[in-house]
Amino acid sequence: MDSIIVTGGAELKGQIPIAGAKNACLALMPATLLSDEPLTLTNAPRLSDIKTMTVLLESLGAEVRSMQEGRVLAMSSHDLNNLTADYDIVRKMRASNLVLGPLLARAGRAVVSLPGGCAIGARPMDLHIAGLEALGAKIELKDGYLHADAPKGLKGAVIDQRFASVGATENIVMAATLAKGTTVLKNAAREPEIVDLVKCLRAMGAQIAGEGTATIEIQGVDRLHGATHPVVADRIELGTYMIAPAIAGGEVELVGGGMDLLPAFCEKLDAAGIVVTPTEKGIRVSRSNGRAKAVDVKTEVFPGFPTDLQAQMMALLATAKGTSVLEETIFENRFMHAPELMRMGADIEVHGGHATVKGVERLKGAPVMATDLRASVSLILAGLGAEGETVVNRVYHLDRGYERVEEKLSAVGARIERVKGE
Repeated sequence: MDSIIVTGGAELKGQIPIAGAKNACLALMPATLLSDEPLTLTNAPRLSDIKTMTVLLESLGAEVRSMQEGRVLAMSSHDLNNLTADYDIVRKMRASNLVLGPLLARAGRAVVSLPGGCAIGARPMDLHIAGLEALGAKIELKDGYLHADAPKGLKGAVIDQRFASVGATENIVMAATLAKGTTVLKNAAREPEIVDLVKCLRAMGAQIAGEGTATIEIQGVDRLHGATHPVVADRIELGTYMIAPAIAGGEVELVGGGMDLLPAFCEKLDAAGIVVTPTEKGIRVSRSNGRAKAVDVKTEVFPGFPTDLQAQMMALLATAKGTSVLEETIFENRFMHAPELMRMGADIEVHGGHATVKGVERLKGAPVMATDLRASVSLILAGLGAEGETVVNRVYHLDRGYERVEEKLSAVGARIERVKGE
């Protein structure tokens, strides 16, 4: 397996381009299943998860062409010849479950394996199932597969989610575009990826209102047509690279980013003494007054602090002045990076969903192991500011969500390299 070697102590300076959002693209790609006309996505990220979704869509009979070095995905689902999403593909990535709603809406039937993905908690499918059943589907779990049927089609309904799940919101909204009548989804997720999906669906002919708020209303239509849609910038990649100069020092401009994508995160960086300013091209981040200041962080659904930036923030706070408390409210088991940071000299105590971080003056490089996607990049960030050499092992997680991370960081002065495994 590949490893990433980081030698700390180099200040960062320059520009980092922000790719299209992984989480947005993984919801946009299954939207092709809703129409027999072509859907083209531009500004697509070049990630292993995108390849996994491509394989899944092709297994269902869709055609997916990658063009312009992977930046453009041209898809067509005019000939769906399989309605089963197989375990061997789905187990690799949780977002595979997003084919359930579109298949059910268009074909009236779907068989989808329960998903896999990172080991950060149970992340159950109950909200997806409840929402689709409210639309008239009958869903049964057999041998690890969800068997969903709607032989008479889906019908609009009022659905009140008990939790603002992003994935469930995406599945329900996509399914409701072809349902008969009006669907009102309450306590809907408000993330930018949801807004981006709705923009794409609307370009395909869907009638949807309320995206970005807690209530989304969908008026079902008979069919959707083709469209071309640009993928929104990846706010998690953006936040990750915003933390890089905060840890290592220096000044970096994140091209293509926007503070509106990360309101709560930007507030916390400001409170920690990190300077964040908008520019014509994106966002500029600098650390000019030594170590960051301690801040308390609580992960919440958008527009709150993203759970996908909690590990990276912990890496920053490990060397902040004072004591910080991080509270994880979205997923259990999401402090697995803490013991690895402690190997580098961090002072962290974890109690259930809380982590108390007492900042030390500086971390020291050490061999560490990535446990999930965001944990892997948090260890790389920690290595940027650490004394000596940090070797991050098991970085296959990294390629699921970050496009050429070592190249982007090297371009702004980081001393980082990838070592190919056997």
